[in-house]
Amino acid sequence: MTDKKPIEVTDVILRDAHQSLIATRMRSEDMLPICDKLDQIGFWSLEVWGGATFDACIRFLKEDPWERLQKLRAALPNTRLQMLLRGQNLLGYRHYADDVVSAFVEKSADNGIDVFRVFDALNDLRNIETAMKAVKKSGKHAQGTICYTTSPVHTAELFVEQAKHLQDMGADSIAIKDMAGLLTPYATYELVKAIKSAVPLPLAIHSHSTSGLAPLCQLKAIEAGAERIDTAISSFAGGTSHPATEYQVAALKDTLYDTGLDLDKLSEIADYFREVRKKYQQFESEFTREDISVQINQVPGGMMSNLANQLKEQNALDKIRDVFAEIPRVREDLGYPPLVTPTSQIVGTQAVYNVLAGERYKTITNEVKRYLQGGYGQPPAQVNEAVREKAIGQEQYSDERPADALKPELDKLRGDIGELAKNDEDVLTFAMFPDLGREYLQQRTDGTLQPEVLLPADDGRQAGGSMATEFKLDVHGETYEVAITGVGESGSGRRKLYLSLDGMPEEVIFQPLNEYVADDKGAKRQQASEPGHVTTAMPGNVVDVLVSVGDHVEAGQALLVTEAMKMESEIHSNIAGEVKAVNVSKGDRVTPGDVLIEIA
Repeated sequence: MTDKKPIEVTDVILRDAHQSLIATRMRSEDMLPICDKLDQIGFWSLEVWGGATFDACIRFLKEDPWERLQKLRAALPNTRLQMLLRGQNLLGYRHYADDVVSAFVEKSADNGIDVFRVFDALNDLRNIETAMKAVKKSGKHAQGTICYTTSPVHTAELFVEQAKHLQDMGADSIAIKDMAGLLTPYATYELVKAIKSAVPLPLAIHSHSTSGLAPLCQLKAIEAGAERIDTAISSFAGGTSHPATEYQVAALKDTLYDTGLDLDKLSEIADYFREVRKKYQQFESEFTREDISVQINQVPGGMMSNLANQLKEQNALDKIRDVFAEIPRVREDLGYPPLVTPTSQIVGTQAVYNVLAGERYKTITNEVKRYLQGGYGQPPAQVNEAVREKAIGQEQYSDERPADALKPELDKLRGDIGELAKNDEDVLTFAMFPDLGREYLQQRTDGTLQPEVLLPADDGRQAGGSMATEFKLDVHGETYEVAITGVGESGSGRRKLYLSLDGMPEEVIFQPLNEYVADDKGAKRQQASEPGHVTTAMPGNVVDVLVSVGDHVEAGQALLVTEAMKMESEIHSNIAGEVKAVNVSKGDRVTPGDVLIEIA
């Protein structure tokens, strides 16, 4: 009789599943009541932390991410808890000094993490060495991770060599992280076969269902020797999320690979999360369903959900197809990085800037500049030198490990945050997101934490509004479902309406013949019309004002730093002259067309 090879399951319902489908908005209050049942299933692990959860907790939910982890640890005593760690990036968008990386891993282990899935967005393994050493020192499971992608330089041979290096680092297991759903079944089989032939460590397959192929890929991976698969409870599965746990359990039942998991118990959990999902309907997007075009644009699941939500907030959802088309072009310019945080955000945001500005690289984010200076590590392939020159000019490029240039910074961070930090965990929260973290800790101290408003499930209105934005329209016997997703300027007194018409994004331009007068609580900024009127190409927030009234500036000089879609960019002067007016301050919200600074 052939020996059985039961497949072990990591369920991602408490992290990647809702990150992929509802922009990481699930609150702890909706996780904890079901933990007892999750704990009884017998998963190899539950992914509960890391990725975008830390950011979302303090940015939107106003929760302490460390407290969430502590509560989950207490509620799941019999299950390994797993997190996604971005190597030297940790959970932020820059590289941190080695002392911060080591401290973060130590505290994550202390607060309940058992399994660390460690990766680097560029597969530059120098960037995960410190984190891997820290995990091993903590006595926890170090899962070395390969980010799967396709390009002229990404081959099976390359991935096998990376797996060997991960083994040499002391990895307890290997994960293939297919964040965009780019794997195909037979490519999966060949890759897993090649890695298993060279590296005897347990192998996990993490693949999103964006292209619809992930369940087939997992089955072929199992046939090739993989021991573990990542799945999501069915009510948060499919599309840009993952294969459904119950479906894969059913597919493997009564085979050599039978998981041994109870379908009845899994179905009860699915019923619970099906009701929970209704609570977050405002974050749902038509762009999170299965779409084979991911094989072209390579946009990962979590990025897809967040990108659609961010574009909607900026009244630009109609441009999402243009952004999807631009993403592969930006990726090629940057040397084919795998699209996973933070590179997915770096590439995606730059693509948005390129589309909304109507000119490629008219505005270049600070993160793209840092990337082209070598600040994130070695790109997989040669970058576009014309883009590099435009971004950094004659500034120095470094091919060293980025963290080698960073001095220890933990003590400085402690001093900078001062008494707002009550423990080392608070210091690390501040380290991840300095402005956002400080704001969160201050609000906590002041007792003013307020999570974002959740709209009732049957409410089609925008938050704070009083007019319907979704309609059924009957025209000549035909019925259409219309949703207004945004409003923008089109010049000459005309307005743009961004609509969803039977699920398809449309742009309509209209010119009103009369005007509705409402109470205006804020003064409207002058619209840019002169060369010396400085404006922005993207809606966002002012991070820093670099000039004052009376300053002389040169053409091309940086005047402001703004933040949009979690990425910072400088706004430059078009002309040389004297600053006559500064119409914004740090923290102000700005929109395209507004005069932010006046130069004459």
